[in-house]
Amino acid sequence: MTTRSRLQRLAAHNLSTFRRQPWSEISGSLGDLGTFLPIVIALTEGHQISLTTTLIFTGVYNILTGAFFGIPLPVQPMKAIAAVVIFNQLTAGETAAAGIFVSSCILFFSVSGLLTWSTRCIPIPVVKGIQVGAGLSLIIAAGENALFWLSWTTPNWADNYLWMALAFLGLFAVNLRPRTPYALIVFLVGIVIAMIRVVRKGHNLPGFRLWRPYVQAPSGNEWKTGILDAGVGQLPLTTLNSIVAVTHLAADLLPEIETPSVTAIGLSVAAMNLIGCWFGAMPVCHGSGGLAAQYRFGARSGASIIFLGLLKLLLGITFGESLTHLLRKFPLALLSVMIIAAGLELASVGESLNTARARDLGKEESTRGGDITDEEKKRRWTVMLVTAGLLIAFKNDAVGFLAGMCCHWSFELASFLTRRHADPLQNAEESESLLP
Repeated sequence: MTTRSRLQRLAAHNLSTFRRQPWSEISGSLGDLGTFLPIVIALTEGHQISLTTTLIFTGVYNILTGAFFGIPLPVQPMKAIAAVVIFNQLTAGETAAAGIFVSSCILFFSVSGLLTWSTRCIPIPVVKGIQVGAGLSLIIAAGENALFWLSWTTPNWADNYLWMALAFLGLFAVNLRPRTPYALIVFLVGIVIAMIRVVRKGHNLPGFRLWRPYVQAPSGNEWKTGILDAGVGQLPLTTLNSIVAVTHLAADLLPEIETPSVTAIGLSVAAMNLIGCWFGAMPVCHGSGGLAAQYRFGARSGASIIFLGLLKLLLGITFGESLTHLLRKFPLALLSVMIIAAGLELASVGESLNTARARDLGKEESTRGGDITDEEKKRRWTVMLVTAGLLIAFKNDAVGFLAGMCCHWSFELASFLTRRHADPLQNAEESESLLP
């Protein structure tokens, strides 16, 4: 299939899906706001990124991603970089340096074939463990943040446990009518509340601001600090969660649509940041958590994020930095519920670990003609839980990945030794075959 015919097919799919369920696609496009908004606001207030440039560039990325992949693949912040930048108060140049470094490495991994090779070598239980761990991490982070900032009546009338409880009741009610655009409703309610709070405080609502592009070129010291302090820690997270895991998740959630290859996802991540970071845009990637969030709230095609991209472009070009104060007033209670819902959707993919939906089991059953044994199921669950547990405990994807691989290899070694001791005659024949 040629590239042109593939793009035409994806465009037809996006258009037909949007016509069939427009409100679900629009609602799903807003599903990842719980992750996007808090990080963007924090980095904007610290002058580490440009809100206008970030909205415009990520809007363009959303449109291109929806057109080229045809699935609700998110464009979300690189979380490890954002955490270090916020905590250590890095400069805008250091933030850009970290994003450019990570993307340069991803570009090398993609063109060299290392990403494709790693996908073949990483066991499915480890991939599922990364997804489950990432989902539970989102839930824990949202809960901790809510516990720290909220109570039943504070910090104010518009942001407290009462609003959080109402949002949860609405989320549960959506199960009765799954096509209800929950995320869209929550977003509109949150924006109205934010506008009321801004006006009551005597601040101005967002006004027209003309975008003035500029180049953000890191200096020598900024390259060093950005790469060592923020870039190195982001690299395994981007590789495992934003490329390897997201391709598996896309295959699980949207099997009827062609799953993008890890090489294509890697090249997309590299291109976004090797362009945008030079102009002050936030370092971004395609995260499995964002895909789960947008799917959870109704997105089923690239049309959802094309809509989101157009919205970002419009807001960035017309309002830009003046949106900062309004977005900061968006209720944390509502954002927390959206994050928790996304985390639950992502963690739930672990349920298919020992079913025919798992890629490796589908292949095994077709060759072996039967189900895997209870012992094998137990081993796979153990590998997944070790991966997820260590990822959560150390808050590091790389630690969880290494722990899961070590657990997998230990089971493989035990199985190999058991087979060697169980059939001494075969071992003797194998030894004789090795003699000259």
